Amino acid sequence: MAVDVFAPIASRSTIQDGVYRQLRHALMIGLFEPGQTLTIASLSESFGTSHMPVREALRRLAAENALEVAANGSARIPATSRARLDDVCRARIAVESLATELAVPNITVRDIAKLEGVVREHETVGRTESVYAMLGKNQEFHFHLYGASQSEVLIQLIETLWLRFGPYMRLLTQHIEPLLKSDSSGTYSVHHHEIVAALKAKDVGAARAGIIADIEVTCDLLHGLILEERA
Repeated sequence: MAVDVFAPIASRSTIQDGVYRQLRHALMIGLFEPGQTLTIASLSESFGTSHMPVREALRRLAAENALEVAANGSARIPATSRARLDDVCRARIAVESLATELAVPNITVRDIAKLEGVVREHETVGRTESVYAMLGKNQEFHFHLYGASQSEVLIQLIETLWLRFGPYMRLLTQHIEPLLKSDSSGTYSVHHHEIVAALKAKDVGAARAGIIADIEVTCDLLHGLILEERA
């Protein structure tokens, strides 16, 4: 496990939440291998904390179905399968398309400027920085858009689905990392451009279609990667 990605937690009052938030983000962007075991001792060392906040963070993440916790307190990243991928993708399409529909009427000029900036950063980071930085910008784009839905329930559901999608993001990072330095890295934001254009036009149908296409193209790619992995 890469242990240098976690920042030390300084304030005692924020230790538990800090460990939880950082682990949650790491799971969402696919930092861990499917099936990988995360021990309390190794995570505590990485964060520079006692075992208690790590144990509580793992418990919270297990309650969100992001992890599977063993009797000894260690946690395991769920394994990948085509059936699980299809299940999560169907749910993502249903919930995220609805959030997008609700967001369109609320999108402001400032929101569009923000989203355009994130798209540019997403493309630049894809060519110059790490795959995880690129995926972080992808996440920032989606959740800024969904935030405009003004639906706390939908956003919570989406966050849970992205956590369950984490093991598949790991497969995706392994596939796209060698491609990041090429011109093809910009192709990963094509649907984001379509979505921004739809938002400018206040076209609910086009924005919804763009989000669905963005999710589907990722899921189709992952479907092939899982087949290759098990061939």
